Amino acid sequence: MSDELNLHSLKPAQARKDRKRVGRGLGSGKGRYSGRGIKGQKSRAGSHKLPAGFEGGQMPIDMRLPKLRGNTSADAMPIGPFRTYSQPINLRDLEGRFEAGAEVSPEALVEKGLLKTTRVDVKILGSGELTKKLAVSAHGFSKSARAKIEAAGGSVVWLRGEPVVRTKKVRATKPKAIDDDFDEAVVEGEASAEEPEAEEASS
Repeated sequence: MSDELNLHSLKPAQARKDRKRVGRGLGSGKGRYSGRGIKGQKSRAGSHKLPAGFEGGQMPIDMRLPKLRGNTSADAMPIGPFRTYSQPINLRDLEGRFEAGAEVSPEALVEKGLLKTTRVDVKILGSGELTKKLAVSAHGFSKSARAKIEAAGGSVVWLRGEPVVRTKKVRATKPKAIDDDFDEAVVEGEASAEEPEAEEASS
């Protein structure tokens, strides 16, 4: 009966430990500076709630390092709301999962297990061979994928509109200006070179 649980025999599962009470006078052991030292940033209120990557005010490493093309704002490093992404799908996957004459769309790709969600853009890549006629709807196509789909008798539908091919503007080169002073100097130089030859012939 000694093991019976009663109100007088209740005990905590583990020994209780009083919380640390700082700033309660010099005799408490954590008085005066309350364990924070003297002055400085970490002695101030809110100093332990700094954002990740904060380096005390100096230039953060994500801003010091050189960057490739693309979104380079601090909010987008390494990924962020401005970073674009498209899920690649190869033609060999469409060949194995879809029957001839089927319509391929993001919803159909989710049903076949090739895509997790329709909230990401889909780009069809040309890896593998395609022998079936498919009507493929996606956000992007590689040149080889589009050529293979159309060669198999299928069709391609751009969900965001076909991208516009931008051609580089070629600037017309301006004709070089003729320097009259330079031409006169050349003519005089040729004339002076012919004069000694004429004197030698007369002698």
